[in-house]
Amino acid sequence: MTAAEALRAAIPRLRAAGIDDASGDARRLLAHALTLPPERLTLALPDPMTPPQVAAYDAALAARLTRKPVAQITGARLFWGRSFRVTPDTLDPRPETEILVSEALAQPFDRLLDLGTGTGCILLSCLADRPGATGLGVDASAAALKVAADNARRLGLEDRAAFGLSDWFSAIEGRFDLIVSNPPYIAEAEMPGLAPEVRDHEPRMALTPGGDGLAAYRVLAAGAAAHLAAGGRLLLEIGPTQGAAVAALLAGQGLRQIRILPDFDGRDRVVLATAGL
Repeated sequence: MTAAEALRAAIPRLRAAGIDDASGDARRLLAHALTLPPERLTLALPDPMTPPQVAAYDAALAARLTRKPVAQITGARLFWGRSFRVTPDTLDPRPETEILVSEALAQPFDRLLDLGTGTGCILLSCLADRPGATGLGVDASAAALKVAADNARRLGLEDRAAFGLSDWFSAIEGRFDLIVSNPPYIAEAEMPGLAPEVRDHEPRMALTPGGDGLAAYRVLAAGAAAHLAAGGRLLLEIGPTQGAAVAALLAGQGLRQIRILPDFDGRDRVVLATAGL
C-alpha cells in the first residue's frame, strides 16, 4: 500500500465519523505515522508504506475516530511558528491565543508572569521573541508544569523561563512588567455543547471554573495591581461574550487604559489593561 492509497482510504472514514477537517487531519496523521514534517508529505505519497508505518497510521486513525485531538495523537502543536509538546494534561494551544502574544510583544517588557501557563506556549513565545527578558509560568497542575518545562528545554529557553506551582497569585511574589493569562472561561452551562475533542479530552480545570465562567477573572482582577510594576500591562484571553464583564472587573480594581481586542472573526478575544503610574 502506498501512502497515497492509505490517505484516500482514511479520509472517508474520518468524514463518516463527523470530523470536519477530515482531509487535513488524515494528512497530518499520515505525516506523523511516516515521521515526516507535514510539508514534506506530498513528496512521500507515491512511496510504499512499511508494515510499522501502516500500523502507526491505523493506530492514529483509530484514536482520531474516538475524537481524540490530533495534537494529543501527534504530541505536538504549532503555535506562533514553533512546535509545542501537548499532552492530555494541557490545553491544546489555539490560533486565537496568538492575538494575545502579538499584543504582548507590541511593547517592551523585561519580566513576564504567565498565570495558568499550561504548555507554556504564551510565556515561551513571548520570551523567544524578546531576547533578554525573563519569565515565570505558574499553574495549579504539576503535570502541566512538567510539559511547560520540557517545552522550555526544547526551545532553548530554560535559562530565562522558570516554572512553579501556584493557584493564580497565591504563591507569587514581586512585580512584573507584563502579566498574561488564558484562564478557564467556559460557563458550566456551555460545557455540554463543546466539541467532543475539547469536552472529553482536554483538562476540565483548563476549560471551565464552573458557574458563569468569570471566577478566574475575579481573582485575576483583584490581584493584578499588587503584582504589576507601575505602567505594567495585564493581558487576558476571554470568551467572545465576556469582554464587557471582564473590562468592568478590571476597572473596578483601578486598572486603566482598558481595551478589548477582537479575534480573526471579529469576536472579543483579549482584554488588556495598564497599572496606574
